[in-house]
Amino acid sequence: MDAEAYGGKNDRRQSQTQHDLPRILDAAARGAGLDRAQWQIQRKGDEQLAVRPLDGTEPRLVDDYIRHLVAELRAYNAQRVPEARMRLRAVVHQGLVELADNGFAGTAVVATARLLSAQPLYDALAAHPGADLALLVSDDVFRSTVEGGHTTLSTEDFTRVTVRVKEYEATAWLWVPAPATASREPGTAQRGKHAGPASGEPAADRPEPAAAGAAGISNEYRGDSISVTNIAGPVDARGAVFGFGSTGG
Repeated sequence: MDAEAYGGKNDRRQSQTQHDLPRILDAAARGAGLDRAQWQIQRKGDEQLAVRPLDGTEPRLVDDYIRHLVAELRAYNAQRVPEARMRLRAVVHQGLVELADNGFAGTAVVATARLLSAQPLYDALAAHPGADLALLVSDDVFRSTVEGGHTTLSTEDFTRVTVRVKEYEATAWLWVPAPATASREPGTAQRGKHAGPASGEPAADRPEPAAAGAAGISNEYRGDSISVTNIAGPVDARGAVFGFGSTGG
C-alpha cells in the first residue's frame, strides 16, 4: 500500500497520514475477517509492505479486504477537504519471501515494489479522481483467484496492463473500484439535494405525493400536543415503528 501525493503534503498532514493509514488498514482487515496481527509488516512513512502466509484466504484478500478498504477510505475522505484526502495504490503479489536483517528479501518482494511503482497505477488514480483506491494484482494472483472463480469479482472488472519498471517487466491486472456516487466531486458532499427513489421508474411517471391533510395527515405544528420521551442507554428497536404526530389529530 502507498498513499498518493504524500510528498506534497505539509508536515502536519504527513503525520496525520502516518497515524491514520495503519488504522484504516486494520479496520478493513477486521471487516474482511483477516487478522493483520499475524502478518509481518514493514512500515515506511506512507507505505506498508505486508507479508502473510499462504493459508487459502488469498481470494478474500483480493476481494473482501479491498472492498472493505475502499469503504473505510470513503468514510474517511467524506469528512475531509480535498487536500486532506487519502487515496491509495494497492498491490497484491505472491511468492517466497525471506525475513532479513533490514526487512524482507526475495524476488517476490522486488516484484511487489515494482508493481507498486507502475505507471498504470498512477494513471488510474489520475483518470478517476473520484476513486479512493486503485489495485494492481500480479498475473499469478489474478489467475489463481479472480480467473479461477474464487472471488465475487469478474475478469471484466480488470484491465490487463504491462508493467515496466527498471529491470522488471510483467503482465498485471488493474482494477479501480467505482466511487459511491459517480457524479460526486472528489472530497465533497452533495448538499441540499434529495436522493431520488431507488426504482427505475421515470420521474415524470411517478405519482405526486399526497397533499397535506389528505387521509387524516396534517403538517400543522401543535406545540401544546407534543409528547417527548427521553431514553437513556441502548435500546433494541428491531421491528419497532417510530412516528411523529399530535394527540389533537
